Amino acid sequence: MKDQSIGFVGAGRMASALARGFVKSGLVTEAAICASDPSAEARQKFSDNLPEATVVEDNGLLLQQSAIVFLAVKPQSLPHVMGGMQAEIEGDTLFVSIVAGVKLSTLSAGLGTDRIVRVMPNTPCLVGLSASGYCAGAGANENDRQRVAQLLESVGIAIPVPEGLLDAVTGLSGSGPAFVYIIIEALSDGGVRMGLPREAATRLAAQTVKGAAEMVLNTGEHPAALKDQVTSPGGTTVAGVRALEQAGLRAALMAAVEAATERSLELGGS
Repeated sequence: MKDQSIGFVGAGRMASALARGFVKSGLVTEAAICASDPSAEARQKFSDNLPEATVVEDNGLLLQQSAIVFLAVKPQSLPHVMGGMQAEIEGDTLFVSIVAGVKLSTLSAGLGTDRIVRVMPNTPCLVGLSASGYCAGAGANENDRQRVAQLLESVGIAIPVPEGLLDAVTGLSGSGPAFVYIIIEALSDGGVRMGLPREAATRLAAQTVKGAAEMVLNTGEHPAALKDQVTSPGGTTVAGVRALEQAGLRAALMAAVEAATERSLELGGS
C-alpha cells in the first residue's frame, strides 16, 4: 500500500541505515521499502541489506509507489536529481530531506512542493540510537510532522529545531559519531599502551562511552556534575582530567563541531 511505503532517493550508507532501522523497529515492513540509485553497486549493497525491498534505477518508479520519499543524495547531486523528478511528483507525496546544508526554500523550489521535512539524522539509527534534529516546511501538516517524528523516534531521539539551527545539529550529532569513534579509539590505545589486550581495551572503552552517555540521558544531570561524582580529591580521575585539559581536548571537540557546522553552511550555499 502506497500510504505505508517509504522510498529512498539514493541508496547509500545513510539511506540503508535508516531503512534497516525502520524495519528493525517494526514500524514498517521490509517489503514497504523502495530505493533508487544510478549506481549498480549502491543498489546491490542496499538489496544485500534489505533483500525484500524494491531497488530500482528510475526515480519515477520510486515516486509512483512511495508515500514518503527520503532524499538521501550528496548535496552536489541534488539539483540534478530534483530537476529530473519534478514533473513526476504527485501532490500527496511527503518529502524528507537528509541532505546536509540544503535549505527548505531550495528544496521547495527544486521539487515544486513545500510538503517537506528537513532532517539531520546520524548513523547510530541502525542500532536504535540515532540523534536527529528536524524542521518542517510550510506545506507539511501536523500529521506529516508526527509521522516523520514517529519514524525518527523509532530509531533514536528526534528534536524539533528552527531551520537556522539544523547546521549546528549537523556539526554536533550528524558528524559527532566520527568524533566519538576517535575518542573510543584513543581510549583503547591508552589501554593498550598500559598493557591491556586490544580487544579488551576497545570493549572497555566503547562500553565506558556508552555507559557515560546513558548516565547523562537517564539522570538528567549536567555532565559536569556527573564528572565531579567520579573525580575524587587527589585521585586517578582528576589526574587524567588535568591531562585532557592540558592537551586541549575540550577546545578540540568544540572546534570540531564548529568546523563541521561551517562546512554544512558552505554546502547549503553552494
